[in-house]
Amino acid sequence: MLYPELFKSLESVRWDMGKDVPWDQFDASLLTDEQAHTIKMNAITEWSALPATEMFLRDNREDSDFSAFMSIWFYEEQKHSLVLQEYLKRFRPDMLPTEDELHHVRFEFDAAPALETLTLHFCGEIRLNHWYRRAAQWHSEPVIKAIYKLIAQDEARHAGAYLRYMRRALTERGKELADQARAAFAKIGVLMASAKRTSQALHPTNLHVNKSLFPNDTVQSRLPEPGWLDRWLDDQIQFDREWEGKVADRILHTMSTLLGRSFATVQDLNRYRKELATG
Repeated sequence: MLYPELFKSLESVRWDMGKDVPWDQFDASLLTDEQAHTIKMNAITEWSALPATEMFLRDNREDSDFSAFMSIWFYEEQKHSLVLQEYLKRFRPDMLPTEDELHHVRFEFDAAPALETLTLHFCGEIRLNHWYRRAAQWHSEPVIKAIYKLIAQDEARHAGAYLRYMRRALTERGKELADQARAAFAKIGVLMASAKRTSQALHPTNLHVNKSLFPNDTVQSRLPEPGWLDRWLDDQIQFDREWEGKVADRILHTMSTLLGRSFATVQDLNRYRKELATG
């Protein structure tokens, strides 16, 4: 089981909201209304870890090890929302999300293949790490800069934990599951590494997950301002092609290591995916 080891490793580096956030360094002159609004939106999107956890537990009912790991992931992701809300509560209470706004991003996700969902969230954590690193650079107020750096580090560690479960699927559960895993990893890897060639970034928050609720079946669509995410990425933190390229490179590097074959481009990975599909 991976859960006991992951618990120890993540526990050893867990930050304390009271001790590790430099609250006393707050400088009101360095926080704009626009920036405070983005913090509110990030607090709401982080709250969507709640329905994601419900999905993971439902779709991994036969995997108690991974389900136990969800206790760590869920705790730390909800803590991200909480620390952003605490920031607003202290310094911009007028921007604090309402309970209704938070609850609106809790909705049921359709069932999906567990290995594909695992890979999707692995790639999503990589992208979030880069988004929040860029957000830390964009902000000028020192406390929120420090908070985004802490959150970004958590997302990187979460990606590492998901990767451990991806490796396990290739090595410890038999040939049939390993074959399914390779196909799932390649399929989702192509999707998530292709974002710089599409009109919008791809992340679990803006992918459609409940057909019966379309078009309000993404976390993004259920935010107070559905167009906020694109504006945040394009106009505010300016997550440009160079930064998106860093995400794609990290995904391709990981897939190369995981699958034992070099993928320099998305096209290389897609060719591998097609080879698997044709047997």
